[in-house]
Amino acid sequence: MQKLVEIFLKGGPVMWPILVLSIVGLAVLIWKAFEFRAGRRTARGLAIVSTIITAEPLLGILGTVTGIMQTFGALNAAGDVANPLAATAGIGEALITTAAGLVASLVLLFPYNMLDAGVEEDAS
Repeated sequence: MQKLVEIFLKGGPVMWPILVLSIVGLAVLIWKAFEFRAGRRTARGLAIVSTIITAEPLLGILGTVTGIMQTFGALNAAGDVANPLAATAGIGEALITTAAGLVASLVLLFPYNMLDAGVEEDAS
């Protein structure tokens, strides 16, 4: 668990909105699963999950951009002395946020599609 927290923190500030959106998306999906089980198959709430599924990879890309900007800033601050280690933190942030955005989106995508298909079946 400590390693997971370390990776999260190394991902930079963009990891926080990814985390919040993931929690909201999972909460809505769990709520919708209970509704479906009770026989109430409405699309209410699924638009929120769809938006989150779209937004999380975009936030991952934003984290990539901020990480690369950090890398260039570190390399620029190093001046004439080329230090490849100066670039590692920014590149690490970029990779972590990209992966987090993609994974978070994929975790929500499959249950969302199952619930959405259930709504469409009932509508036809």
